[in-house]
Amino acid sequence: MFKHWKSGLAGAVAAATLAMPLTAAAELTDGKVKIGVLSDMSGVYKALEGPGAVTAAKMAVEDFGGSVMGKPIEIISADHQNKPDIGASTAREWIDAEEVDMITALDNSSVALSVQGLANDKKIITMNTGAGTTALTEEQCTPYGIHYVYDTHALPVGTATAMVKNGGESWFFITADYAFGHSLRDNTGAVVESLGGEVVGNVNAPLSTNDFSSYLLQAQSSGADVIGLANAGQDTVNAIKQANQFRIVQGGQKLAGMLVFITDVHSMGLDIAQGLQFTTAFVWNQNDETEAWSRRFYERHNAMPTMFMPAFTRRSPIT
Repeated sequence: MFKHWKSGLAGAVAAATLAMPLTAAAELTDGKVKIGVLSDMSGVYKALEGPGAVTAAKMAVEDFGGSVMGKPIEIISADHQNKPDIGASTAREWIDAEEVDMITALDNSSVALSVQGLANDKKIITMNTGAGTTALTEEQCTPYGIHYVYDTHALPVGTATAMVKNGGESWFFITADYAFGHSLRDNTGAVVESLGGEVVGNVNAPLSTNDFSSYLLQAQSSGADVIGLANAGQDTVNAIKQANQFRIVQGGQKLAGMLVFITDVHSMGLDIAQGLQFTTAFVWNQNDETEAWSRRFYERHNAMPTMFMPAFTRRSPIT
């Protein structure tokens, strides 16, 4: 399994093409290198990757010169709707009927695992920029899968380590009830316990939950030092907004967002986000290179990039 490849999407495509027999490369998808961006285009994760991933992928192709090994690069896209069956059926149609050579984005762990397994059987590269489960590089690792940007081990190592060392020793989790949330909770809990802290409770919440009140009340009554939000996207935003209504932070407990994006902060506002602690792989104004690329992205997408978008660049600013 390739992991955290510095050259981004275009570099992965070049590597995938080089790995093919010359006769196959010469006949590649009727003379094209075709990349499928399979993302949440309409649901809870839309603002995290979604249409922005398509924009970033097209920018990467342009930066790479529009072709690889003499073959033009074409970008297509689809909405997996956060459903593994839809993701897998779309991937199968792309590979069998549309001759897609590589699939990327995959910002849902259940979808990502399903598509990576299918693509492996068909010897097609997947470059996973949005899903987080460590199963992608551990028990369900494949020779054709690239996992990029972050995973559910990297995030808790940053956030949980800092919080435990600063007094946040007891944790209660509100967990998105599918592969990503469970992996994020389990990895974070392992870090907490390895540092001498403890997990005092957990409650699972369905994906796309609008009302977190019952889960937050359980977390509040647990008396835990830290409430860990093992979710993402609009679920995280909803949970933090409602935690503010219950004045949980004002009552002395801390909120740890295990996967938080700049778009989330914009959505909830700085007043509500005050005191929130999280780890990110990318900040748009980190240096001159990241700022220049981010402003180009903004001109096309009318929003600054999340940490997923730079993964598509030829030389990713992610370090």
